[in-house]
Amino acid sequence: MLAEVRRSINNIYRLYCHEDGHTYQARIKGKVLKDVRGEYNPLTVLDLVEFVPHSKDEGLIVSRLERRSSFCRWNAKSSTNQTICVNMDQVVIVASAQNPPFRPRFIDRAICCVRGADVVIAINKTDLGLDEEGLYYEKLYGSLGFKVVRTSAGTGDVGRLEELLKGKTTAFVGQSGVGKSSLVNVLTGSSERVGEISLKYDRGRHTTNHCSYIQSDDYAIIDTPGVREIMVPFEEKEEVVRSFPEFAKAGCRYDGCLHQGQEGCAVPALVESGEIDGQRYLGYLRILESLDERRPVYMRKKLLEK
Repeated sequence: MLAEVRRSINNIYRLYCHEDGHTYQARIKGKVLKDVRGEYNPLTVLDLVEFVPHSKDEGLIVSRLERRSSFCRWNAKSSTNQTICVNMDQVVIVASAQNPPFRPRFIDRAICCVRGADVVIAINKTDLGLDEEGLYYEKLYGSLGFKVVRTSAGTGDVGRLEELLKGKTTAFVGQSGVGKSSLVNVLTGSSERVGEISLKYDRGRHTTNHCSYIQSDDYAIIDTPGVREIMVPFEEKEEVVRSFPEFAKAGCRYDGCLHQGQEGCAVPALVESGEIDGQRYLGYLRILESLDERRPVYMRKKLLEK
């Protein structure tokens, strides 16, 4: 039977079966999912699976269907990629105008974690005011083709964002304390826990420790756990390049240019002239460096020998 993972905690999965409209609790048959290797978690919210029921409310998962989109990050503790959620239409990256401060580097890294889904940037807490840096990046992200909206969970100002959610399944991601779960509460009328800001570090406290799937009349939302920082998953560097649309029209001499200043690369000159934002470019270079740092030692030696 075909089902959709609606919740995943400690290798116990809540499934919604499309065939009978029933909810089951399930585990993976044999504890290892066929054809899935080298992943921190083989299943996550909105994965489509085949399962075999063995009682009225329980079953065993036997396989996972192909994913059409994902939000994946690097899990430093286990030194492997961790998929947070899948099969959504878009990802809303929530940032705060203030308290904690606006952090464009987090947004850039989060964009690199999205595959196969549209990106929306929601600047929350705009009732506290948006400083010069926030205004600059709001305009910059819009010019790069990303949808950017202002919101305030505190005042209930979510109208523009809600219009973008209608008819879609959307994952919400963001640093702890930016008001992500508060936004979800306003949009869905749910009661996800909301944390306070740590005054010592001007950062949020973790309140959501697993993905929550919430269905409303007009749209569905996946509320993901808040994080302090986010690291781009280990992958081919070409995938990272695609997350920086400003490079597409650079006119580099060679196809497949990684824009690290190699011969024929036009990007550094565009950065110097101000046509490409210098801080985003520095962040891009740091992301590529971080991928090299995670590459197994024997693979690094092979690259140096070439």
